[in-house]
Amino acid sequence: MAMRALSFIAPSSPPPSPLPRSNPPRSLSLFSPNPTPSAARRPDSAGARDVMDPPVVSSRMSLAELEPSLVVKKKATEISSDLKGTSIFLVGMNCAMKTSVGKLLADALRYYYFDSDSLVEQACGGESSAKLFRESDENGFRDSETEVLKQLSSMGRLVVCAGDGAVESSTNLALLRYGILIWIDVPIELLANEAVNAGASSPSETTLDTSNSDSFLKVLDELSQRYIELKEGYGTADATVSLQKIATKQGYEDLDSVTTEDMALETLKEIERLTRVKKMMEAAARPF
Repeated sequence: MAMRALSFIAPSSPPPSPLPRSNPPRSLSLFSPNPTPSAARRPDSAGARDVMDPPVVSSRMSLAELEPSLVVKKKATEISSDLKGTSIFLVGMNCAMKTSVGKLLADALRYYYFDSDSLVEQACGGESSAKLFRESDENGFRDSETEVLKQLSSMGRLVVCAGDGAVESSTNLALLRYGILIWIDVPIELLANEAVNAGASSPSETTLDTSNSDSFLKVLDELSQRYIELKEGYGTADATVSLQKIATKQGYEDLDSVTTEDMALETLKEIERLTRVKKMMEAAARPF
């Protein structure tokens, strides 16, 4: 099964155009991004106030506290000049949180958002065709993953949610080094809950048998095995953003309290740290 040539339409949305890092192959054109950011999840408000009433704003409450996404955008603005259009690649077990963080980061940084698995499926002619292609020609399917990552890595100003194939190959990992690589680490228990609640849908690239069984333990075991296989690849990331650690740091009683904004803000802080280290190294290398 031959992979379709990737044809992508330039968006009409306002974010700036991607900055090419190197000359991409002539046969390939720009990706068509999904510029729509994920809806920001906000913590439930407490109290008996009617939902139609305007928010009660105390003199000590800042606008950022009322709108958590503003905190994310503020941090993105602070680091954008040092980031200089460098693309950001997110790895980790596929899940709603990882996707939401990617879209929020793209919106805050005025970057384009892509999901590498979706692009592979598009190149193969759809999800069903991609599945058949993978079953009939595993090597050919992996080559298509590499080709997509090669195109993405040749461009700047992107936030990319990378699929599992991105960390299963040294070639693919090398391509991710053209940007900043962040591991979005979500506990397996949450991933299993998401898979069970989604029925036949799975947060992992690996097909899980959830359609005819509600067994949380079975799904948890399958995801745990997949996590073990991929952990070494994830561990090569420049930084890790752990949902578990954020919950502990924020004093949340349960992991579900961690919001997309919490994860995105921590990701931006890690990116800020990495860019500062890079600047220090560059300054140290300059001759007197």
